[in-house]
Amino acid sequence: MNRTEEETFRPEETFALAKRLAEQAKGGEVYCLDGDLGVGKTVFAQGFGAGLGIEEPMASPTFTILREYHSGRLALFHFDVYRIGSEDEMEEIGFYEMAGSPDGVALIEWSSLIAGILPENAIHVTIEKDPEKGFDYRRIVIEDPWCSI
Repeated sequence: MNRTEEETFRPEETFALAKRLAEQAKGGEVYCLDGDLGVGKTVFAQGFGAGLGIEEPMASPTFTILREYHSGRLALFHFDVYRIGSEDEMEEIGFYEMAGSPDGVALIEWSSLIAGILPENAIHVTIEKDPEKGFDYRRIVIEDPWCSI
């Protein structure tokens, strides 16, 4: 497994990092995105969408659990499982079909809450703050079994 650590000091840098990652994305991949509240998961998701060529506005699917975007070079299935009650609920919303779709990529915010059903080859992205390094500082760790950015 390749492990890459990046530091960003502005939201625009986090966006750009996610965009570069998405530009390399392949159909069927699952990206697991974790970090505390307010750490920048939505900014990362927006950059990821831009890297897939999605031009429509992207918002966190916190209350809907899933938002689908089909305007990019690959579909983006953007999950936010913060409010999911159990891993079984994921089957009801079509997680298994979308997570392996060769025509799309799944991006799952709060993926650690459904760790038991994630594919072994999922790409894990963790975003952390460090207030001592500045308000907008982020440490982004990418654990990827296939490539590095």
